[in-house]
Amino acid sequence: MTKYSTITDYINAQPAETAAALRELRDCILRAAPDALELFNYGVPAFALVPGGKRDQQIMIAGYARHVGFYPHPSVIEFFASELSGYKRGKGSVQFPNSRPIPSDLVVRMVLKRLEW
Repeated sequence: MTKYSTITDYINAQPAETAAALRELRDCILRAAPDALELFNYGVPAFALVPGGKRDQQIMIAGYARHVGFYPHPSVIEFFASELSGYKRGKGSVQFPNSRPIPSDLVVRMVLKRLEW
């Protein structure tokens, strides 16, 4: 696994469609949580929502060949389940296909909800 110095380096190393989707996710996260601290967790970009925030206090993103992963928290995925019904989901994650626009308004609302908890 390649180690990146910055999240920008990670994003720029991805294929063009994946990089564009990751930039959009990052922008959404920082729009909703401008004080989030960028770091790496499990080798992928993470955003600590509180100073020194551990895994439970972070939102993560990851790039793949055909989609980007968004990992806000299982409670957030459950809360927005009906709006995420058109996407592949896991317990605490959702996959946004690179072939479709990122649902920016939804992502911002998901981050804001995460900040409430």
